[in-house]
Amino acid sequence: MSLVDLQEDGQISSTSPPTKKRKLGGLECGLENSPTPTSLAHHGSEKNGNGTMAQNGNGVTSNGTENGADKGIDEGLYSRQLFVLGKEAMERMARSSVLVSGLKGLGIEVAKNVILSGVKSVTLHDTETVTMADLGAQFFLRESDVGTNRAVASYQRAAELNSYVSMRHETGQLTEEMVKEHSVVVLTNSSMEEQMKVNEWCRSASPSIAMIVADVRGLYAQIFTDFGPKFTVVDTTGETPITAMIASITKEENAVVTTLDEARHGLEDGDVIMFTEVLGMVELNSKELPVKVLGPYTFSIGDTTSFNNYERGGVVLQVKQPKVVSFKPLPTALKEMEPVYTDFAKFMSPQLIHVCYQTLHSWNSSHSSPPKPWSASDAAEFLALAKEKHGEEVSDEDFITQFAKVCAGELSPMCAAMGGVVAQEVMKACSGKFMPIFQWLYFDALECLPVDCAGLTEENCAPSNTRYDGQVAVFGKEFQQKLGTQKWFVVGAGAIGCELLKNFALMGLGCDQAGGGNITVTDMDMIERSNLNRQFLFRTWDINKHKAVTAVAAVQAMNPDAKYRSMELRVGQETENDYNDDFFEPLDGVANALDNVEARTYMDRRCVYYNKPLLESGTLGTKGNTQVVIPKVTESYSSSQDPPEKSIPICTLKNFPNAIEHTLQWARDMFEGQFTQAPLTASQYIEEPQFKEKTLALPGAQPLDTLQTVLRLLVKEKPDNFNDCVAWARLTWQELFHNQVAQLLHNFPPDQVTSTGSPFWSGPKKCPTALNFDQDDQMHFDFVESAANLRAGVYGIKGTKDREQIKTILKQVVVPQFEAKSGIKIAVTDAEAQAQAESSMSDSELLDQLLAELPAAAELKAAGLRVTPAEFEKDDDSNGHIDFIVACSNLRALNYSIPPADRLKSKGIAGRIIPAIATTTSLVAGLVSLELYKMVQGHVNPEKFKNGFANLALPFFTFSEPLLAPKQKYYETEWTLWDRFEMEAIQPGKDREMTLQEFMDYFMNEHKLEITMLSQGVSMLYSFFMQAAKREERMKMPVSEVVKTVSKKDIDPWVRAIVFELCCNDTDGEDVEVPYVKYNLPVRQ
Repeated sequence: MSLVDLQEDGQISSTSPPTKKRKLGGLECGLENSPTPTSLAHHGSEKNGNGTMAQNGNGVTSNGTENGADKGIDEGLYSRQLFVLGKEAMERMARSSVLVSGLKGLGIEVAKNVILSGVKSVTLHDTETVTMADLGAQFFLRESDVGTNRAVASYQRAAELNSYVSMRHETGQLTEEMVKEHSVVVLTNSSMEEQMKVNEWCRSASPSIAMIVADVRGLYAQIFTDFGPKFTVVDTTGETPITAMIASITKEENAVVTTLDEARHGLEDGDVIMFTEVLGMVELNSKELPVKVLGPYTFSIGDTTSFNNYERGGVVLQVKQPKVVSFKPLPTALKEMEPVYTDFAKFMSPQLIHVCYQTLHSWNSSHSSPPKPWSASDAAEFLALAKEKHGEEVSDEDFITQFAKVCAGELSPMCAAMGGVVAQEVMKACSGKFMPIFQWLYFDALECLPVDCAGLTEENCAPSNTRYDGQVAVFGKEFQQKLGTQKWFVVGAGAIGCELLKNFALMGLGCDQAGGGNITVTDMDMIERSNLNRQFLFRTWDINKHKAVTAVAAVQAMNPDAKYRSMELRVGQETENDYNDDFFEPLDGVANALDNVEARTYMDRRCVYYNKPLLESGTLGTKGNTQVVIPKVTESYSSSQDPPEKSIPICTLKNFPNAIEHTLQWARDMFEGQFTQAPLTASQYIEEPQFKEKTLALPGAQPLDTLQTVLRLLVKEKPDNFNDCVAWARLTWQELFHNQVAQLLHNFPPDQVTSTGSPFWSGPKKCPTALNFDQDDQMHFDFVESAANLRAGVYGIKGTKDREQIKTILKQVVVPQFEAKSGIKIAVTDAEAQAQAESSMSDSELLDQLLAELPAAAELKAAGLRVTPAEFEKDDDSNGHIDFIVACSNLRALNYSIPPADRLKSKGIAGRIIPAIATTTSLVAGLVSLELYKMVQGHVNPEKFKNGFANLALPFFTFSEPLLAPKQKYYETEWTLWDRFEMEAIQPGKDREMTLQEFMDYFMNEHKLEITMLSQGVSMLYSFFMQAAKREERMKMPVSEVVKTVSKKDIDPWVRAIVFELCCNDTDGEDVEVPYVKYNLPVRQ
């Protein structure tokens, strides 16, 4: 798949989060200078008499007074989104006001995502009242709201999403005055007349107001954008600016820059770069120049003949260039329709859907309602109207007719997917970040329809005043009943999980419990504040509650029949007694909403084993992907893998860092070593009776290192009070940022040359300088304060952040003068470091001495000594963890002349935070739910399914058919990953379990396969090279007894079958690949 490792809230990030972009003087970045709403405090009461301010369920009036425009961005809430957009874009959004008109399914999806994003204010507008059918896609409406205005009914629940966003609602007709109070206007369910009028108002404003038209009709969607005649995009992609280290620069008219060959520079023709740290040719430093790419490691920059000769060093940094985009007004754009393609397999569809929408506007101007669902007569009339208005543009009559038959429908997944796309466009308009849709986007999901539509009649699809009328209009009543009886397992209730559960509840999936329907969701996590920015089922009062339980309660409020089951168990081998055969076998499918590859891979294996469909998805900032796994047809999630992340060499981390990522990883390792691993080792010495024996049995120098750590923490460096902790922190500062660097420079002086005569300190090796402690330097003090308090926490000592108190203690600390040691070997390469580690051994005399010095664990325990390791937590700013890492990393950066990182960037890299935003989550969950329709329809043809990849920043969308499972062969038998040999432990006509010999004979007689090796998990049960006596003994035993004997444990009582892996030879003695064996055990009492 395209991005296997896309994750939501994951633990690993292969790239650093987007850096803060430079301020562009004199540029209108997006709509930063948009008119300020003039009458938010009046809530429209003077105009329509209906606006009121929301009172949030947590007692916070939603008036935007907390908003980031004045007080700065709330990093605790918006941390994941900040890594997508950056602070400047978020600050511009916090000054923007958005009007969302039309609050059916699509409108509320847009509003939800925009409110979560943290704009200044949102106005909800709708002139119509709630109907029962609205409940099928509008998740903030309830049955008790029927007959109430949609904006009024949605308002309170929408306001609870984000207390930082000022909210109001309007129920009258749109007016020019109302429109011009906003920065961005989104029209859904609007007439062409209204669109034209609003477009004129938006364009007449100064500066222009951004207008977005969005509509979803059945399986079709339309988006149109007009951000005015001169819209500035500050950053078109959002990707981190490229940086590369310089190897050489020539002095000539078309000077060639060569970068170090550690990695390709990644630049493109026309990119602008800036030079820093160049020695010799110093004229280049701080210069911005366009490049012409010559090769993966070379590019030219123009004339350098008047500059000094290049000596060494230097870094190039890509400088993002703003782009001005000129949008056409709606009347012009209608005639000159150029779409953003969403599916290149449907090249003609956008033009046809464009015709369909214009025809629908014509229809609505003379009819009170759209064409009736699956009405042949209405469809014929619609087609005639299309031909009359658009003539030759009607190139496919069946397409137009199909549109007419389903355009009265409304589907939650379509609203969710398009709501994510539209909300991202709103954020682009507010912030100037990312390239807008220019200017049309059309999308359809016709593959969701059944292969045979004969059963979809006007009668079968007619409305019956239920919440599912919008879905029945497209798929019919029988399909709705089938959805209700489905059984699905949703794994994860985070951002994607919340969106999936909402979609499933609105669709009615598994809502017919009497008919056997059910949805089970599991997530072992608790709700944290940083989740609230995109896991929209949770509110501030849900913090510290179980995600799965809370999510299930929230969707049941949306649809009372969604009586889903919540669990708080991790999926994995340790829970196979819960997620067993009885659990998996009745399922119709599994939807993954996971944040790590390990759990995804495990669930993939389970689905293959039980032959269950799997819907897989993931996000990484504005990028999202979906994958469909169809049993016995397609490849599985595990069939393809992304290349492994590039790790930082140990020697680079230890002695030769050249990028902030290196210093942050070093600081994180320092935190883990000092405050987690070492205290854990000391704690185990006190608490675990067998600790000494286990330690002495370790290989190499590990026993010595471990016991030295224990002695250091429990005896030699054990603090008695906070003064001792400050002293330790000060001495640690001296060791890390002065002594170690001074020793390195003693071994390798600044003028050191290699054996070839080249400077040692060149290329990726930056020559460091030792720092001198200054307690008045904020960074120096921050390190000591955070380190001392963390140290105190480990020993249960009360700490303090009183600056004067800590400074007084610091004055009493005696810091020994550094003296360089001779004979110290410093590894320059990882190979040298590994050789040093392998050659080190534990000296038995030293070990005996250490053991003699160590007090008995019982003594320490009796004395009440407790050592508590700190578990790294990036999202709690009060614990000092990020404080330590920021100070530690930036001091290290100062050592090596690396530009420091601010707290946010440091937190993102060191905390391995995955950038995440609600818009992408909404899109992928909608796309996944569309694929679920196809599975429930019974589609097995892979051409009907779509694996999707999108990058909302570009914007870019692509869909492809799932790849077929690769076929393998033994003799004439073809097989795929879905195949297995299924065997009964007790063969027909027998009254006992087969022996291992009979198992081997079965394969030889039935399949002409000679088993050369047989394994179960990590246990080797049989091999052709094992000892004869052992082989003979096992051959006579029942197969399950062999398993128990080799694994040294019983087979768990819930296990009904054992999986065996085989290595086999054919009759010619050649190795052949064969499927695994599913060995069904006898029924146990």
